Amino acid sequence: MSSLPQSLSLGINGGGLSGGSGGGGASSSSSAEAPANRDRKMQLAEWLVVDLLNPDLRENALLELSKKRELFHDLGPVLWNSFGTPTVFLQEIISIYPFLSPSNLIPAQSNRVRNVLTLLQSKIPFYLYPFLDTTSESRPFEYLRLTSLGVIGALVKADDTDVIRFLLPTQIIQRCLRAMQMGSELSKTVATFILQRCLLDNLGLSYICTTPELFFTVVRVLGNMVGALAEQPSSSLLKHIIRCYLRLSYNRRACDVLRTRLPLILRDTTFSSRLSEDRVTKKWLQQLLHNVDGNRRI
Repeated sequence: MSSLPQSLSLGINGGGLSGGSGGGGASSSSSAEAPANRDRKMQLAEWLVVDLLNPDLRENALLELSKKRELFHDLGPVLWNSFGTPTVFLQEIISIYPFLSPSNLIPAQSNRVRNVLTLLQSKIPFYLYPFLDTTSESRPFEYLRLTSLGVIGALVKADDTDVIRFLLPTQIIQRCLRAMQMGSELSKTVATFILQRCLLDNLGLSYICTTPELFFTVVRVLGNMVGALAEQPSSSLLKHIIRCYLRLSYNRRACDVLRTRLPLILRDTTFSSRLSEDRVTKKWLQQLLHNVDGNRRI
């Protein structure tokens, strides 16, 4: 707790945040201690949220809230119903836009905004798109890209057509395709996951398959990624790519295209050893080949 901001270190023992020996004694039953612990954690979270409004304490508050977010139940409502917090988040994000081009972003700036993005689970991804639109592969930019993708990935993880309907017109697919072609393996994996979640929704599948330029770009990028995996294997990335192909194969016109555009190394034994330990992905690939070419085994 040595890294707590000054406002939290003042009077903690007297205020009950640390559960010191002063005041009333400890409860005699564990059932009474659990609610008390939760209350102390939420009180700590509320103090940190208040510190967000103080520019001198904000950086540390962002760090502590980001690191301990899993411990603070109902942190989301506290953040978004606290006076000034959404505005603080947007100010923090927008403040580094000028450093994106030319590429003058330093690690400290990147880390600070990453903490904001981690806490930002809302339906305003527009503020994240400038980070996805960058092309620099330096570490500060890559971290920002990955964290932004993670926020959007959290949005699409739930089976909610309204989220997909909201994201599709914002060119989220095109931005994911760009991320799938650059950056770290993890960024590519998260971007491909977002594409997969969009495809699994009927609205997303229809949107991609009825937009010719976008559809052929998706097929081209997926094909290039499969080719790269032959040289640098990644089981998690391969899994998401095959799932994307499988979903496309359930659209009649897309399936017709895949008969000639599906990478040959998905038809041979290139990935057999890797798939032997992943029955789910192997089953998806078998179903994909069945849809595209008829009943075949790998």
